[in-house]
Amino acid sequence: MNAASRGPLPARILIPVANPATAEELIRLGAALLDPRAGELTALGIVEVPEGMPLSEGATRARHARRLLQRVLDFAPDGTTIHPIVRIGRHAAEGIIEASAEQEADLIIFGWGGKAPAGRDGGSVISPTIDEVVRDAPADIAVVKQRGSKDIRRIIVPVRGGPHAELAVRYADAIARRTDATVTVLHFVPPGITLAVRAQAEHALAQFIRQHLKGKAEGIVREAANVRNAILREAERADLVVMGASASPSGSDGESYLFGALPEAIATRAKPSVIVVKTREVIGRSTFEQLAARAETLAAADRAAEEARAVPVRVERWFGESNFHHGEFADLRRLVQLKEKQGVTVSLVLPTLNEEETIGPIVRRAMREMMGRVPLIDEILVIDSVSTDRTREIAEAEGARVVQHPDVLPRYGSFNGKGEALWKSVHETSGDIIVWADTDVRNWHPRMVYGTLGPLLHEPRLQYVKGYYQRPIVEGGVLKEGGGGRVTELVARPLINLFYPELSGMIQPLSGEYAGRRALLESIPFFTGYAVEIGHLIDAAERLGIEGLGQVDLERRVHRNQELEGLSRMSFVILQAVMKRLEERRKARLFAELGSTMKLPRSGRGRLSLEVIELADQERPPMIRIPEYLERRRGVDGSNGSSGASGGMLSDELEPARR
Repeated sequence: MNAASRGPLPARILIPVANPATAEELIRLGAALLDPRAGELTALGIVEVPEGMPLSEGATRARHARRLLQRVLDFAPDGTTIHPIVRIGRHAAEGIIEASAEQEADLIIFGWGGKAPAGRDGGSVISPTIDEVVRDAPADIAVVKQRGSKDIRRIIVPVRGGPHAELAVRYADAIARRTDATVTVLHFVPPGITLAVRAQAEHALAQFIRQHLKGKAEGIVREAANVRNAILREAERADLVVMGASASPSGSDGESYLFGALPEAIATRAKPSVIVVKTREVIGRSTFEQLAARAETLAAADRAAEEARAVPVRVERWFGESNFHHGEFADLRRLVQLKEKQGVTVSLVLPTLNEEETIGPIVRRAMREMMGRVPLIDEILVIDSVSTDRTREIAEAEGARVVQHPDVLPRYGSFNGKGEALWKSVHETSGDIIVWADTDVRNWHPRMVYGTLGPLLHEPRLQYVKGYYQRPIVEGGVLKEGGGGRVTELVARPLINLFYPELSGMIQPLSGEYAGRRALLESIPFFTGYAVEIGHLIDAAERLGIEGLGQVDLERRVHRNQELEGLSRMSFVILQAVMKRLEERRKARLFAELGSTMKLPRSGRGRLSLEVIELADQERPPMIRIPEYLERRRGVDGSNGSSGASGGMLSDELEPARR
């Protein structure tokens, strides 16, 4: 049985990073330990928020931490996938344990800079955070006493047997094969043993090496009265020491040691870097101690679960962890590298209706900066809602592909509305990620695109990202700050807080800048008009939980503001959509008189009347149910369509539109 069959290398490695400037050695070692077939690293930053303060207070510090973590990307060897993420919590240890579970980590690698306490000979030097994580053991653990080892040629592994030693040898072998180093496996025996006993030890060591190592290796049996000093002497001629934790956590002085007295003493005193590893198994403790440890772990898990069930706490944590700034993603070449590593494509969709004043500069700048200078965007689609001005001609002249949405899927007719255009753009585009950006913007900047795209490329957990911004309003030809977003503040936000409090951390739920993964977007229905954004959020949160959503600060957007009557119509449709979702989720008719007509009083010139307008967003089914879409996707990716796709549809969902 070879090393690979005894235990694969970790596919997911989590590296908590306290200081990105000193993380290079940890990243290099993590890359060497990854399963070469499908491994990825996660660099984790933790922002601690003291008890008594809302977790959302950590949002600004989380942004700063993410910027710092970007540095670790430069440390990853070619071909190694690394994801920097930041999590917010009360205590660092809890954040690490939660992130380990979220990432399904096989191994956690800690950097360890502690020193032996004064007057103690090799006493415990582990930090309180590492102590807490290791005692709960959510994954295998490797703690690295860093001394900057770079050119690794000789690795020594002192062994006495046991699962920790087997893990140490397997990891040393992986590092050696990546660095073309030799592993020296050391086994110490007492002085004065007979030749027969020594031969038996040498035979056992040789068998151990054959069983657990695949690369260049040698075994050495040495007599030593003081094993610690003997290892330290050998370490002087090595570039790296890898040790398994001791089976017994106590030293001869009666002190308790998390990894054992000997490994901690070696880590403190050895000249090269030292890695001490420990399997997640509980070894060497009494039954009572094991039960006590498990009880404490269960109690901690219960506390965490109870806290997680509280919506306000979940929202506060989400607000801090999933709130980005566009500046974090301004390095477009870095985004291109992430895109290419992940093997994904990106489509930019620009919905238009009579935008001749703004569409030209938007298309021109998007193509120049995100297709010409760097290949961040793979296609740009202008999806037009039958403009009566020169919008289409201008967009085409700038090089964009332009499609009128009534011409898409004509078999199913066409509704008026932005949501209809967005739904049909899912059919017309091919990207794995779709970015939508409004085109009535006078200060348009590429951040409207890379701002919402960036979080999706950086954090695989995210599926849908909304933009938010300051929204000035033009009144009487004068630009006034802070007057925009009236429907959001007067209608959408109160509704969300009342009925969908898990979404209450969304700053601008109705914004027109957002991006999502195709796998999500093709699986949710689309309202055909004003309600498309609120519908997306409700449906996406139901499928993903808020943990799958993100939002990004795009700073400032100057756009065309609607008159009060237009805002009233928008509010009416949004109210209808929210009520519809409430009734569907509760499986009950809550609002028996819910209507679809809006009555608008008209007065003037001695005449008073009531105008009745039919206002109701229709709803398009998930695109994955449309046969033409499935056929088109087969042509794009050569597969049978997206996983879970079904060609079956309800007849009313496919009733051709009459508008």
